[in-house]
Amino acid sequence: MAEPEFSFTPTSSFYNGTMNPELVFQTEDEVMFYDTDCGGVVHNLAYLRMIEACRTKLGAKLGMDYKTMGDLQQFTVVVRHEIDYVRPAVLGDTIVTTGWLQSVERASFWCDFEMCRASNNDLLVRAHQKLAFVQMPQGRPVRIPSEWRTRWQECMES
Repeated sequence: MAEPEFSFTPTSSFYNGTMNPELVFQTEDEVMFYDTDCGGVVHNLAYLRMIEACRTKLGAKLGMDYKTMGDLQQFTVVVRHEIDYVRPAVLGDTIVTTGWLQSVERASFWCDFEMCRASNNDLLVRAHQKLAFVQMPQGRPVRIPSEWRTRWQECMES
């Protein structure tokens, strides 16, 4: 089976500070010793953990909090994650992760992320993540609830 073509092309779609604030969330994390590898830089898993925290909080802001998803028994799952490591972060840095809803499809959506060093705004990481909704316990894909999709699309257009 052939590998899917890598399609991540960072362009002007990355955060420019002008999109609807309803679709954006920011987190801050201080790089701790356990976030670093033997080379003294942040390990790729630490970046993914920080992205996950930002995406989870963005999801709650968009109406996808754990309680609501639990009541519906519909949850998001990551189906694709593309990441560019631009510059390393090191112990003691504060990383600002900005995540936003980039696009919405019937049963999936894309979020984008930028991670910058707080002290000088250096871009560290860019990421593009596709998520799908699944009905549990069957694990089958389902459409995004219409009220969420309508609200998200309205925010994207404003």
